[in-house]
Amino acid sequence: MKTINILILDDKEENIISLNALLEDVDNINIISCTDPNEALKICWKDDISIALVDVQMPEINGFEFVSLLKSNPKTSHIMAIMVTAISKEDKFLLKGLESGAVDYLYKPLNPEITIAKVKSFVQQILIQQELIQKNKELEESKIELLKTREEAIQARKSKEIFLANMSHEIRTPINGIMGIMHMFKSSELSTEQKDWLRRLDNASHSLLLIINDILDLSKIDSGMLKIEYEDFSLTKMVEDINRIYRIKANHKDLEFEVEMDDQTPQYIRYDSLRLQQIISNFISNSLKFTESGKIVLKIKVLEVNNGNYNLRFSVHDTGIGIKEDSVEKIFLAFEQADDGITKKFGGTGLGLAIVKRLAKLLNGEVGASSEYGKGSEFYFEGWFEESSHEKEHIEKEVPTYNSFPKFEKMKVLVAEDNELNSFMLAHMLRSWNCQVDIVKNGRLALEKVESESYDLILMDTHMPIMSGFEAIKEIKNHIIPEKHGIPIITISASVLEHEQAAAYQAGADGVIGKPFDPIELYQKIIQVTNKTKSSKIPL
Repeated sequence: MKTINILILDDKEENIISLNALLEDVDNINIISCTDPNEALKICWKDDISIALVDVQMPEINGFEFVSLLKSNPKTSHIMAIMVTAISKEDKFLLKGLESGAVDYLYKPLNPEITIAKVKSFVQQILIQQELIQKNKELEESKIELLKTREEAIQARKSKEIFLANMSHEIRTPINGIMGIMHMFKSSELSTEQKDWLRRLDNASHSLLLIINDILDLSKIDSGMLKIEYEDFSLTKMVEDINRIYRIKANHKDLEFEVEMDDQTPQYIRYDSLRLQQIISNFISNSLKFTESGKIVLKIKVLEVNNGNYNLRFSVHDTGIGIKEDSVEKIFLAFEQADDGITKKFGGTGLGLAIVKRLAKLLNGEVGASSEYGKGSEFYFEGWFEESSHEKEHIEKEVPTYNSFPKFEKMKVLVAEDNELNSFMLAHMLRSWNCQVDIVKNGRLALEKVESESYDLILMDTHMPIMSGFEAIKEIKNHIIPEKHGIPIITISASVLEHEQAAAYQAGADGVIGKPFDPIELYQKIIQVTNKTKSSKIPL
């Protein structure tokens, strides 16, 4: 503990010796004595004095004047001054001392117990003050460190978002081209063998897209960017769709697939249907991967009902390879498998169940698993679901191939896309819709084309060399000629990050679609943005 410096000022040496003797047993103090007020002032200025015991009656400078001088100097104003006096105890002298800046009085002859008690009390106050000052200093340092850490975290998050955007663009762009070419093939006359090849290619591309989506979903959840969206929908219909899809997949592996639904299960609920289906599908896909014979069963059980709210348990049971007891918890960790040998044999990123775990937390639900090694496993999700009386109306239509869509009339389109496969695929689709198409590879060339030609529509990639799509859109939308800045622009971005898609609208885009896209999505978006600027002759 820090030592407190105490100054004793008295013009009589015998008084100093007497006071010294009284205070010698007080802990944590160092006594400095002086008989000359002027010398005492110098000591206070240069030494770290905390308490001054000051005699009132002294030649040249009395105690009141001395204390006033201490309090008037910023370097010594903090010193606690205690007046030591043999003069009258009348109130006027007490007030004079307090007005000069003293905090207390000691009267001669000194009472040892009172003197020691008062000095100890003030020493304790100073120690507490010093501790508070130190704590405040540490808090300020912690605050600075926290601000620094927060800034570093913000920068790290921004770097992560930039990386995700770049990764999304670099991977989704070629996938978009591949899937676009597959759409072109689907519209062609193919042999049975070629259709089988196309089906396999289609499955492979969707598997790759699922892996990319898993990585992006995991990153968005961890950075707090994933939003839960509640809607009214038919749980019964969702389960029927899941049953239809996975029964076919199970049959391909000679497996049985069954659904067991509790009779009390509500038909309509209000929930995030996309995330619920994602959780269930992850469980079933996981079971399909690790089950070679037997069956997989999806069970929906009502655990509790409370005022129209249902506590439901969705569980998937399989007769697969099972999981060792000490590895069950490990399967819900990102990039982890229960056994390294499993990764080598069955493949997979180890992301699916990690995403399920995080989604369950966002949905205020609970996931878990149990398994008997070599005999099978059970994966479950439990949560509270609000019963709904209806679902939003969904009109399902049979989707034709893109080259059977109604043709556009006299539409001239500029495509700004640096990926040759994507620009080739886009141009082919647009020309099948009777569009005249020009292609450029960056935003700068797009601006030059807009200057020299008239276009009814621009399809703009957001990430391009020399000049990005965002910059080009801003230039076009601020063009001096009204007809130029009125050209509808659709961005085709490989990024699935919401802030980047929002940035496209902020730049002036009239519509945004992501890669990979479905041709009908592009077709409908073209109708939407062109109808805003002129009466369309295109049949809806």
